[in-house]
Amino acid sequence: MKKILPALFAAAAALFLTAAAVPAFAEGETLPSVNIDVGDKASLQAGARTFVNYCLSCHAASAVRYNSLRDIGLTDEQIKDNLLFTAGKVGEMMNVGMTRQDGKEFFNAPPPDLSVEARVRGAEWLYAYLRGFYKDPSTPTGWNNTVFPHVAMPNVLWQLQGVRAVKEEKPADAKEGKSEGEGEGRGEHAALKFETVTPGKLTPAQYDETVRDLVTFMVWMGEPHQLERKQIGFWVLVVFAILIGLTFALKSSFWKDVH
Repeated sequence: MKKILPALFAAAAALFLTAAAVPAFAEGETLPSVNIDVGDKASLQAGARTFVNYCLSCHAASAVRYNSLRDIGLTDEQIKDNLLFTAGKVGEMMNVGMTRQDGKEFFNAPPPDLSVEARVRGAEWLYAYLRGFYKDPSTPTGWNNTVFPHVAMPNVLWQLQGVRAVKEEKPADAKEGKSEGEGEGRGEHAALKFETVTPGKLTPAQYDETVRDLVTFMVWMGEPHQLERKQIGFWVLVVFAILIGLTFALKSSFWKDVH
């Protein structure tokens, strides 16, 4: 209990802090849809591999134990050989050595705990965020993000995605030589288009699949027993429906002679 309570408090703190940090979207802006299936164990295992290799060096998942990865089809031996990088035993929490103070000094903000990040942000937001990095020399890290402008986190997946930069195109009014300010107030801004500076190890389609697997794992990590909960909930509703039918039949039997 002494070990569980701090983990729960850490998860609650992460939930509060990250919820407060969610940036607002522009009016009319939509997020890309992503097909998340927490029952797909192959996707979960691929996402777990990406998570421990690229995320767990800075971000903890202090409410999740390594041995909970048994639920996605991994054995203790597989966990030890391939995923156990920040602990000595599979029964330990997925913590990191970096303290919040270290994170604040390195990135100007402590990296949030990712135990419930998917529940705070949503799968679509995470999917767009992890695909939205681009080079920006004006930021401290040299990176920016289309979903979270001026984010403190660099693109840790840049070797997989590659490096891309933004090209700014002038609005149509400027090209036609209209006077400055003539088109103001109508939402006409320079359009952002990306160009590839350095290709990544993965093709765009492969990178999108990798990000989807990672987001799938994070969704599962936020509620590891969600499939079991839904299955139990279905049968509870079935039992309630039967009880309601029996109750109605009993009531009809008692009152059939009452006029």
